[in-house]
Amino acid sequence: MKKHWNEIQPIDHYTVATNGMLQEYDRKIITFLYQPLIGSAPYSLFMSLWGEVEENRLWSLESAHYHLMNVLSANLQEVYEARLKLEGIGLLKVFEKKSDGERRFVYELQRPLSPREFFHDGMLNVYLYQKIGKTHYMRLKNFFTDRAVEKEQYSETTRSFQDVFTSEQNINFLQHDANADSESGTGRQFVQYNNGSGLPLDEVDFDFQLLLSGLSEAMVPRKAFNVKVKETVVKLSTLYGIDPLQMRNLLLSAIDSEDEIDLEMLRKAARDWYQLQSGDKLPELTARSRGAKEIKTSDKPLSKEEELLEYLETTSPKDVLADISNGSTPSKSDLQAVEEVMLSQKLPIGVMNVLIQYVLLKTDMKLTKGYMEKIASHWSRKKVTTAALAMDLAKKEHQQYLEWAQGKKENKSRRKKPIRTEKLPDWFSEEGKTDEAPSASQDDDYDFEAEKKKLEEELKKFRK
Repeated sequence: MKKHWNEIQPIDHYTVATNGMLQEYDRKIITFLYQPLIGSAPYSLFMSLWGEVEENRLWSLESAHYHLMNVLSANLQEVYEARLKLEGIGLLKVFEKKSDGERRFVYELQRPLSPREFFHDGMLNVYLYQKIGKTHYMRLKNFFTDRAVEKEQYSETTRSFQDVFTSEQNINFLQHDANADSESGTGRQFVQYNNGSGLPLDEVDFDFQLLLSGLSEAMVPRKAFNVKVKETVVKLSTLYGIDPLQMRNLLLSAIDSEDEIDLEMLRKAARDWYQLQSGDKLPELTARSRGAKEIKTSDKPLSKEEELLEYLETTSPKDVLADISNGSTPSKSDLQAVEEVMLSQKLPIGVMNVLIQYVLLKTDMKLTKGYMEKIASHWSRKKVTTAALAMDLAKKEHQQYLEWAQGKKENKSRRKKPIRTEKLPDWFSEEGKTDEAPSASQDDDYDFEAEKKKLEEELKKFRK
């Protein structure tokens, strides 16, 4: 798995470019609309890169990443993770060139979406609403809007170009190729304003072939799947976790009388479906865990531990419970307990999956909510964010967690319960357990006087 030091080094050089001119209004958009979603570190990185480009210019001078680390007072990993968030939100494009053992980057800053595009995006606006709440969301919307000009009672009297100007035929001018001289030239481009490109979503994680295979031409014409519709489908799938089979039903409900897909109806159908699933809670924007879905550096197969970590980081708790039960559907009470613990302690999915496996293993396959909450609270205070860290802590604190499970003091005897043969986590091995002192029952069975007499008899025999 690639680490940040494989991606960038402090000595690597970079140059900042802008995809069109950035203006002060863009700064307000990024500050108030984007910053709540990406955080202060990516925001500071964007503003620092922007500051390196002189006014009315498209390129900066070359610098090393040491410079960024000093400006931001951050280490290399923090700079790299901030860069990734800017890439993911659509504010930065990265280009890399390797030559003669050196590596150089071009960081191209992208214009943000306009306020109108942002508030109608379908993803970013939902995440922002969830993040800042309705009151502040409405304040921001009012900040970026103004009273519309009422022109209904007026009639337009604007003159056309021909009404005002006339063109005199000048033979000298006609001989001069004005159009050719107006081109920017090789290796040059005009300094101008460009529109923001929005989120860089791809279709890799959504199976359009599966979606279309269940929709006949008579049900939904193929021409209805234009670029805008596909983009909206991918957004809704990413936002609400809708798979192709579920999306098929939502699309059928969004077909209008002209056999076209009404995007507003599709969004409403997706919203209604998600609220039924989640209980009126809006989805939150969170950064993907570094342990999940990293790019492989070679074709070398993953080890068993790496496969397990990838499984825990990328599988939903519901599916983990089903796998442990040999495919059986988890009970409603178990799912509710997992959801409540996960949301109250704000545990990442990978950490929650480790907790589920550990609790089931140590409580004879019973998902005890109180026991789960106690361990989850401990992990939350310890700031456990990945499945690997959760495994390590579970091994280190095994003795303490065992006492919590049995509800007894440390000096009382501990009974080992038989463990069923269901699919159990391989990560919890005996090496992670602490050495236990001899139990109290062993101390009670030891007869000191009898052993002393035996030893004296042996000594007498030895002397004879």
